[in-house]
Amino acid sequence: MPSVMGLLEERERAARQRVEALQAELREAEAVWERFVIARETVGEVLTESRGGEEVPRAVVDGERPEPVAAAVPGSVVPHWQEGLAPTVLAPDYRRIMDVLAGGKGADGEAMDCRRLAAALGLEPVAAKVEGVRSKAKRLAARGWLAEDRPGMFSVPAGRGAGS
Repeated sequence: MPSVMGLLEERERAARQRVEALQAELREAEAVWERFVIARETVGEVLTESRGGEEVPRAVVDGERPEPVAAAVPGSVVPHWQEGLAPTVLAPDYRRIMDVLAGGKGADGEAMDCRRLAAALGLEPVAAKVEGVRSKAKRLAARGWLAEDRPGMFSVPAGRGAGS
C-alpha cells in the first residue's frame, strides 16, 4: 500500500504539470492576442495614411459623443448605443433587424420572438437561421439597441428606431 506522503507527492507532481501546461497555453494565447492587437493597430495606421492623414471615423469611444461615421459594412462591430447614435452605424443585417422591430416591415413596433423575426426578415424559420437572428438580436440587446423584455422577446426602445 502506498504511503500518504507518496500519494501527496504524486498529486503535487500532477498539479505542477497541469500548471505548467496551462502557463504554456496562456503564453500561446497571449501571443495570438498580441498579434491581433498589432494587426488592428497596423490596419488603422494604413487606413489613416490612405486617407491622407485624416483620422479613420469611429462610432463610439468610451463615453465620447459619437462622431459622424460612414455607413457600416457587413462584419462591422456593433457599437454600444448612445444618445444621438443612429442605426446607420450598424451593419446591414443588424439594421434590418432594427427596421423590422421598429415597424418597418409591418410589425407595428411590437416585441417579437426570433422565429417570427427570422420570417419577417425573409429567412426560412429553420433552427440555423433562427439561431443566427437570435445571436444578432442578443448582441443588439447587450449593446443597448434593443430591449429584451422577456427572454427571447425583442423590441426597439423609444428613440432607437430607424428614424432616430
